[in-house]
Amino acid sequence: MRSPLAIFPALLAAVLLVLAPAVTARADLFGGKLTLRDENKMGHDFDQIIRAKQNMVGDTYITDYVAKVVARVVTGKRPMPFHVKSAVIANPLINAFAIPGGYIYIFTGLIQSVTTESQLAGVIAHELAHVSQRHVVNRIEKQKKITLLSTAGMLAGLLLGVAGGGNNAAQAGQALVLGSQGVATAAMLHYSQEDEREADHVGLNSLVQAGYNPEGMPQTFEIMLKNKWYDNSSNMPSYLSTHPGTADRITYLNDRIARMPKEFLKRTDDNTVLKRVQVLIRARMSPANTALAYWDDKAKSEYTPMDYVGRGITLERLKRIDEAQADFEKALSLAKDDPLVVREAGIFYFKVGQSDRAVVLLQKAAIMNKDDAMALFYLARLQAEAKQYAEAARNMRKVNELVPEDWEVHHHLGMILGESGDTFGGNLHLAYAGVYSMRLDKAREYTQRARELAQTQEQKDQVKALEETIQARSEIGK
Repeated sequence: MRSPLAIFPALLAAVLLVLAPAVTARADLFGGKLTLRDENKMGHDFDQIIRAKQNMVGDTYITDYVAKVVARVVTGKRPMPFHVKSAVIANPLINAFAIPGGYIYIFTGLIQSVTTESQLAGVIAHELAHVSQRHVVNRIEKQKKITLLSTAGMLAGLLLGVAGGGNNAAQAGQALVLGSQGVATAAMLHYSQEDEREADHVGLNSLVQAGYNPEGMPQTFEIMLKNKWYDNSSNMPSYLSTHPGTADRITYLNDRIARMPKEFLKRTDDNTVLKRVQVLIRARMSPANTALAYWDDKAKSEYTPMDYVGRGITLERLKRIDEAQADFEKALSLAKDDPLVVREAGIFYFKVGQSDRAVVLLQKAAIMNKDDAMALFYLARLQAEAKQYAEAARNMRKVNELVPEDWEVHHHLGMILGESGDTFGGNLHLAYAGVYSMRLDKAREYTQRARELAQTQEQKDQVKALEETIQARSEIGK
């Protein structure tokens, strides 16, 4: 499994991204109104583009937490016309965005910047309100010559201009969109002040209905302003960077909140899991020296077991292994039955080559949390090294169920199956590794081998499904 908190790859991915084909699109579609089915199609195409070209967070401890917050916000929005699907993007920018079809993406930078779950939920509620109020769709409907899939590619180009990082990346992403669809089209995706005000109004209602403190929404906007997220000098694409009248909107929200029942403002969050997630993000994603400075500046009397874990992860990144080991052992001495502490210590010992210590810890972590993809992933690799192929395959298949589009999981599963003698299964999963890493030549090579090895009807059906996936991915990459 690739590092679950890896930074976005180079801007080249954004260049490739906007070259999505117009297959299955209907040029005359926009003569009428977009249906919910159309919106789902556009959202699905966008999601496939993102997942084909970008590294998503694969740590289920992080993604499950975010999914729970999203699901709670959705309870305040019912009836919601879509099944909302969340994902976490490894990027230090403070942002989240939702697209037609109910897909929402949370940046790790946003998770890291908030101090309460209500603040995180406030942004999620605002972004989902853009979807439920059909703000992007309403503007797309006005551009009758835009097809569904080209719109998905255009949205992705705008978003990934920012995701590449830096002004040059942002300008390049914007230029790609302007060159392919025109200035009017890019302007069409610029949220108006009316859109933002409605998203604030509807989002605040859902935030309150979901049981969160309504002050979370304006507080997060204040955090964004403090970090100059909306600084016009950044040259970020308008779809992300332009949120008209942010200061006025904060005033509007605070005025509304002031008229709410006082008990709403007394609501408190259990931020325990948020803080633990933030430790993982800081330790794995922030520059190592910056992360270490954070923990070195913190009084040891204030350390939690997870602080020792975070510092240990950071020190391991800096190759200060003895110090890292001391921190992990301190964390274990304080919280030997904490599944996350045990998991991270197990991963550390795996990385430094202490397999016997690692396997004990990872087995314990996997028992305590049977859906922890990271614990199972590293445990399966240790079992494969010990030639315990049946156990390794069983655990890696479980990881594959939890994170089905992670190329590295498919790669290791393919290797495990191949070494165990299951050459068909090995080639099948190595082909999927090629698919999800967008190395389609490799995917086709392994598919051919799997096709030649297929004997049962079930195996032939699996090859057919693989070929269809390759075809779909090849169309995205054109």
